[in-house]
Formats: sequence, C-alpha cells, structure tokens
Amino acid sequence: MSTRTVDWTALRRREEEPAGAGLRERKKRQLRQRLSDTATEMFLERGFDAVRVAEIAEACGVSEKTVFNHFPTKESLVLDLGETTLDSLRTVLSDPDRSPVEAVLEILSAELAAITSWLAAQEDPAEAKAALSRFAALTRSTPSLRAYHHDMADRQVAVATEILVHRTGAAPDAPEPRIAAAALLALWPLQFQSLHRHLDRTKTPEQLYDAVNGDVRRAARLLDTGLGSLETAHRGQLPR
Repeated sequence: MSTRTVDWTALRRREEEPAGAGLRERKKRQLRQRLSDTATEMFLERGFDAVRVAEIAEACGVSEKTVFNHFPTKESLVLDLGETTLDSLRTVLSDPDRSPVEAVLEILSAELAAITSWLAAQEDPAEAKAALSRFAALTRSTPSLRAYHHDMADRQVAVATEILVHRTGAAPDAPEPRIAAAALLALWPLQFQSLHRHLDRTKTPEQLYDAVNGDVRRAARLLDTGLGSLETAHRGQLPR
C-alpha cells in the first residue's frame, strides 16, 4: 500500500456535517479532504520543503488561492488536528461536571480511538502503521512543522489556562491555572510518544489503543493527585 492509497482522515481536523447540509457544503468538505490527502502524500514522498502549495493546487485542479481558503498555512495542510483539540478543550474542559483530568482524558481517548479505528479500517494495517511512522518522522524532521506544532501547543495551553481561570475564579495572572494547564496539555506529546513506541510492535489496533491509553492514564493519575491542591487554591473549586 503506497501513501496514495492512505486516507489520512484520522490525522486531520474532524468537522461534523451540519444537519441538512447541502451539496455545496459536502463538496467543500470533500475538497478539503482531497487537498490535505494530496499534500500529505506529496510531502511524504518528496519532503515538506520541496513541495510548493502551487503544486498541490495543480494536482487537485484548483487555484493556489483556493488552497489557502481552506488552509491558512502550508503547515496546516497536514497539522490541523490541533484545531480540533482546541475546539474540544473549549467544550469539554469547560464542563463543570468533569474534573480537568477527566476532561482531557476524554479528549485524548477520542483522538486515540480515531487513529486506531483508522488503522483497523486499512487494507494493510502493517503498511498503515509504517505510514504513520513516516508521518511522525516528517513532522520531527521539518523545522517549520515543529515550529507550527509548538505554536499550536502554546495556543492550547493559553486556552486551557483561560478555562481553568474561569472555573476556579482565580486572577487571570495567577500561577496555578497556568501550570495546571501546561501539565494537562503535556499529556498530548506523551500520548503520541507512547503511540510511536508501541506502533512497531505486533499489536492489533485494539491492543494498541489499550497500551497507549494505559500509559496516558498512568501519567494522568499523577496529575490528578497534584491538581487536587488547585481545589483549595481559589474560592471556586475544581470538581473532581
């Protein structure tokens, strides 16, 4: 299986189809998927810096402007899953019925499930795992992709901090929500490191999910213990 046969949906921003969405909206989502898939394939084959956005546009039969109408930067063509995480943080972490740790575990579990379900759906799971490893290597080896990823991580911490400030009633510049947000967001690189570590081993997608999820939950237990003190740090307590 070559990268030309890989559907990269699990690594992209997931957009829910609105109720009653018309043909135009479906075509926009299909084009967005085709642009991202084509870009990912070309980057993996030739390297990120060697491919121009104009070439991606030409391969998809659209203008370069159309590409940027769907993706604000070249980097977001392959790394826009971070936007999904931002949306999830705003929704799930803001829910007072979940503790902060419970909230991020729910988000991480859903993202991991999307990847392992994607693996299970591929014709050749072994080659699909290899494709994921090549994708991770592309991100690690490309300075602009690393920078984009770091900038996105900073945005996510800022959003989580704002949410925790609101939940605790802390002052906007209080140190506790900031360090708590940074600790919670550290579970994301931990999950991807665990995924990479287990990916080369002989595991079914279900076993892969269990192994990675287990690693993340072990780390989360430490955070849960530490974040308990945040409840008493401010008048508005974080629910557990």
